[in-house]
Formats: sequence, C-alpha cells, structure tokens
Amino acid sequence: MKVVWTKQACSRLSRIEEFIARDSRTAAAKLIDKLVDRGDALARHPNRGRKLPEIPGAGLRELVVDNYRIVYRRRSNVIEVLTVFEGHQRLRRQELPKAE
Repeated sequence: MKVVWTKQACSRLSRIEEFIARDSRTAAAKLIDKLVDRGDALARHPNRGRKLPEIPGAGLRELVVDNYRIVYRRRSNVIEVLTVFEGHQRLRRQELPKAE
C-alpha cells in the first residue's frame, strides 16, 4: 500500500515546522520527521489509527503523535493523509481538502 500526502497536509507540516523552529530548528526537524515517519508507516498498518470522532461514518481515521493529529483515509490501495493539526483542536468537515 502507498501513502500519499495531500497538498494541505504538506502545507500544515510546513507551518508546524516554521512555528516550532522559532524556538528550536532541531526540535522542529525532529518533530516533522516523526510525523512523516508515522504517517508513512500507515502503508504497513493502515488501520492503526482510531476512527475520527468528530465526523463519524466518514471513513476517516487519525493517528495521534505527540500533540498532533494526522487525519487520513484508506482508499483501495492508497492511504491518503488529508491534514495534520494540533491535537487540542476539533476538525470540522469543511477544513478537509477537496478530492485531489
């Protein structure tokens, strides 16, 4: 199975990195590497994350990594990472990227 990161997910990773790098470039790089590694590991374990509680029945799942949430959906042979955001926030349906 292949993992594909949407433009929105990549953009969010970039903003997270920029924000954390204000205090520590090293910490920012480590966190982004960890988020990407965990997201890419979904290729081997696609059902690892829990069902997304905010949007039941949507077929979305999430991984919680430190204080961040990686939201994804499983397609026939692709895992699509939709977005990444701070864990204390609630995701609203309109914040999800449109089909790419």
